[in-house]
Amino acid sequence: MSANILVIDDAATVRMYHRKMLGDAGWRIEEAVNGVEALEKVANQPKDQPFDLYVVDINMPKMDGYTFVRELRRLGHVPQAPVLMVSTEAQVQDATAAQDAGANCYLVKPAKPAELVLTAALLLGDLPAAQKAGGIHLAAGGLQ
Repeated sequence: MSANILVIDDAATVRMYHRKMLGDAGWRIEEAVNGVEALEKVANQPKDQPFDLYVVDINMPKMDGYTFVRELRRLGHVPQAPVLMVSTEAQVQDATAAQDAGANCYLVKPAKPAELVLTAALLLGDLPAAQKAGGIHLAAGGLQ
């Protein structure tokens, strides 16, 4: 079963870029333009198709990425999935704030396609996608 990813970013070009890169890896992609819309999608997700990963921008109108992640982590009735924050904010304190809010990983925009897909694959536990994105080949004896 293909992973279900929610991409949350107010920039249409970034959502299109993430949809293309992650969709080409074989995952289903849904989009939201801010944290408020994302929380509505989380609340209305089918029980048999929960989101497996959230790719979240920080700076968005109505509700920023930090607030979205904190609110998501408070929802006890929703299956919790990894959060990958992707932002233009490149300071150490930004990554720390993302982690403090409940994010699992932090990338600086623009994330390179292989970096984005490899990070998503690792968070999803999708070994074939990780191998493909990272150019890793497994042989009988281990990594090559």
